[in-house]
Amino acid sequence: MNAKEALAAPSTLEAMFPYREMLERALEFAGGTHLFEDIVQAVDDGRMHFWPAEKSCVVTEVVCYPRARAIHIFLAAGDLMEIKDMDETFQEFGRVLDAKFITLSGRKGWVKALDDLGYSISHVSLYKEIEDGRK
Repeated sequence: MNAKEALAAPSTLEAMFPYREMLERALEFAGGTHLFEDIVQAVDDGRMHFWPAEKSCVVTEVVCYPRARAIHIFLAAGDLMEIKDMDETFQEFGRVLDAKFITLSGRKGWVKALDDLGYSISHVSLYKEIEDGRK
């Protein structure tokens, strides 16, 4: 990309803004850990990657463990079939980065929805809010 193309390229916010409502609905299940603006900043900084499609989008991050690297699907929103069609793209991205796994955490419905792609349960994520302790 030359300098003129770089200047004409949309900003991260411009690229993600059409997906804002979709992402915010998905973030409602994230326990209040992120806002849309946080995701835009993380993508802009290169800590996360944004994968747009016609009727859906996915946000991934690369997680580096001491002995393995994983492509972690942080957020997915929109059309299930379109999201599932992105799987080969994530696998190729993982191969390029020498990742060993694709991981995700989400609602129980993802277990059944992704079974045909070969995803299986590796662990269960649970959470509990910490009470503030004030009376």
